[in-house]
Formats: sequence, structure tokens, C-alpha cells
Amino acid sequence: MNVEAQTELVIRYVSPEDTNVAASLLYQAYHDDPVLRGVLDSANESKFESKLRALIREELSSFGQGQQPMIGLYENDRLRAIACLIEAESKLQAQRYWHWRLRLMMSAGYLQTQALIDKEEAIREALAPCGHYFFLAFIAVDPHVHGNGFGKALLTGLEDMIHDVPAATGIGVFVTNPNHQAFFAHLGYQVHDLLEFNKVRGEVMFKHIAN
Repeated sequence: MNVEAQTELVIRYVSPEDTNVAASLLYQAYHDDPVLRGVLDSANESKFESKLRALIREELSSFGQGQQPMIGLYENDRLRAIACLIEAESKLQAQRYWHWRLRLMMSAGYLQTQALIDKEEAIREALAPCGHYFFLAFIAVDPHVHGNGFGKALLTGLEDMIHDVPAATGIGVFVTNPNHQAFFAHLGYQVHDLLEFNKVRGEVMFKHIAN
């Protein structure tokens, strides 16, 4: 099956009623993320999973309150892929809101929360020369439809949306998985910088989008 063969694919903002589905997709996508496993301490699997769920829950909440784009790809009105973006000029800075930080510290721990903030600040600093960029903080595709082009379709839709934003320069993303790096490179993303968190190396990749 190929995504082009589908007739009911729509890209739109994720609706509130789909928050739980979005959280589930992100949980599955980032369950084995090496940076998050290092930061959230994966020594105890059940505790790690609890912290990861808490992180995703608070992140989705902060994106909603900060009015930052949470874009979904829907197939026949079913959420199949999601992307969470942070606009460089937005008020949703790495410090987030005090209540987000407090709740996350209570569920994930102070050191873990601070490590996540430091990670985002380092990525922001690396992307600063790119101007008015959008940072792809999270992206996930329903594992049941992996390999069918949904990820590519979602990113293409994001590029179309950002193309219409005045002064927007492009999209940045931080990736550690070689397969993901190859995927983004195939779509025109180039390595912008190299960063390391908790002994895990990754690439900050960027794609310029001309307006």
C-alpha cells in the first residue's frame, strides 16, 4: 500500500479529542529514544515508562497552551501521524511555563527536567543562525502504517504550511537514529551541527524553505 493511493488523507491541526491518540503515537515512537532513556533513567523499565508518559503528557499540554503547531495527518479522519513544532520567535522557550516545569519535576524528577531543558537550549543555540526557523520537537507515525509514506506526506504538508509563514526560513530537527538521519537527508535536510547528550551523539539537521 502507498499513501498516494489513499483518497481521504488530510493534514490539519490535531483536535483536542485526539490528544490521547497523539500521546500514544509519541509514546511508541520515543520509547526507545537513546537520549530520553538516558535522561529519564531506563534502569527501571516501569519507572522509565511512567516518566516518559508524564513527559509526553506535559509536552502536549505546553504545546496547546503555547499555541504552537501540533499538526496531524489523518486517514479517513483517523490520526495516523503527528508533528509538534516550536517557532523560533515563539514564547514557548526552553524554560516552558512554571507549571509545566513543576509538574514534570514532580513526575520525572528535577535533574531529568533540567537535562531536558538544557538539551532544548543547546539545540536552539545551534539553530540560532538559521533565523526564523521552526524546530520539529516531536514526530511520530502510527506503527501500523510504517513504510507507506505517511511520514513523508506529513513533512511535505508541514513545508507547505511553513512556506506561507512570512520570514520563515525552514525546519530544523535533532536526530540520533541513523535510519531517521537517512530519511531526513532523503527529503532534503542537511547536517547543520553535531551535538551530544548523555554520551549519545546526534545531528541537528535543517532544511531551508524559500518563501
